[in-house]
Amino acid sequence: MKEKKSNFSNSIGFVLAAAGSAVGVGNIWRFPYLCAKDGGGLFLIIYLILVLTFGFVLLTTDIAIGRKTKQNALKAFGTLHPKWRFLGYLTFLVPALIMTYYSVIGGWITKYFCEYIISDGSALSKDSYFTSFITSKVSPIVFMLIFLALTAWIVYRGVEKGIEKFSRFIMPGLIILILVIAIFSLTLSKKDTDGTVRTGLQGLWVYLYPDFSGLTVKRFLEILLDAMSQLFFSLSVSMGIMVTYGSYVKDDVNLNKSINQIEIFDTGVAFLAGMMIIPAVFVFLGTDGMASGPSLIFISLPKVFEAMGPVGKITAIAFFLMMGFAALTSCVSVMETLVANCMEIFHKTRKQMCSMIGIYSLITAVLICLGYNALYFELPLPNGATAQLLDVMDYISNSFLMPFISFLTSILVGWVIGPKYIISEVERNGEHFGRARLYSFMIRFVVPVVMLILFLVSTGIGNLF
Repeated sequence: MKEKKSNFSNSIGFVLAAAGSAVGVGNIWRFPYLCAKDGGGLFLIIYLILVLTFGFVLLTTDIAIGRKTKQNALKAFGTLHPKWRFLGYLTFLVPALIMTYYSVIGGWITKYFCEYIISDGSALSKDSYFTSFITSKVSPIVFMLIFLALTAWIVYRGVEKGIEKFSRFIMPGLIILILVIAIFSLTLSKKDTDGTVRTGLQGLWVYLYPDFSGLTVKRFLEILLDAMSQLFFSLSVSMGIMVTYGSYVKDDVNLNKSINQIEIFDTGVAFLAGMMIIPAVFVFLGTDGMASGPSLIFISLPKVFEAMGPVGKITAIAFFLMMGFAALTSCVSVMETLVANCMEIFHKTRKQMCSMIGIYSLITAVLICLGYNALYFELPLPNGATAQLLDVMDYISNSFLMPFISFLTSILVGWVIGPKYIISEVERNGEHFGRARLYSFMIRFVVPVVMLILFLVSTGIGNLF
């Protein structure tokens, strides 16, 4: 028996759920790191321009397609045009790959949160702690299982009683935690042995000041690609999530206003994350402390918390609680997309599909955990980096598939069905779509070119030119 179609109860529920999907671990560690690496305020300016152009176009396209067709991503593209049904299956691959490792990262965060709760956290600041934890064979699997079980429980409860209700509680809490820690970071200071004093406000200047020194065309393109890559991380576009969430939006919701609110939420959280992390790391570790990825969250920041003294433990607990919220909202959206798609494929209930996707996620996540010990290998990627199992899944989904899906989607909307299809959906209730002309121009001429370049770079072909 087919279940009744679920919906968000109102626009606020949709905005908070969609913003929760967009605001994830990538916003917290990746955005500050890239900002510090790519010229501070210069990266901020470029990223903001991309959000208002590319981000707006991709987000609008996904959500409008979802609401117009009332289908999840698997069927939505086939509804737009029968010959483009394959695009729905491509979008299905992205969350299927992301789900293999996101709960693993969520387990790492859960582990650190629990450790700070039960101990003073001094052991976590050691350089070897993180490596010894992820390479152990049991502990990462246990904490991954805790995080995955919570994710599955929220998705099992459905759209309104699970995802929306959870987001209404978590998102305000997440914003408050980030804001409090950000303000606290600005009050920090430390005196070095040579008498030099570093303050949080100086760190804020490092974060906001546009550094144009040594800027060349090649360097500008590198920053542009970093910012565009972050955009995919940040807005959950081109992976079927926003199409699925869009299908849950009622027809009387002002789509244009909701999309603007999601942009503000997501970009605001990313900005506050930088304001929270960069000043604190600058004060206690200097500019050398801004390492990327897991090194920033699980190695550099525990050193910062230890250097803070007695208040460090409280700050660490608040930080990893916030990180847990961010990871959970994103993981829920990824699993929901898989469950919604599989309900259509297998014609099963939400309960049955939650169990099925839960088992798939558990098996693949265990394999990812073992990728740091029993299944460890090193594989060179087209971008020159060396990867193991988690990195390979991340690279295929985020750097390879997502630009390719965005390229194909822009061709479909811009040149096959026409931009008016999306614009009419945004203006369904008589709302004014102020960026309609920009949308038409971007989706037809700009997005296809840039996405094709990103795709070629991800495959290594772009390095030949």
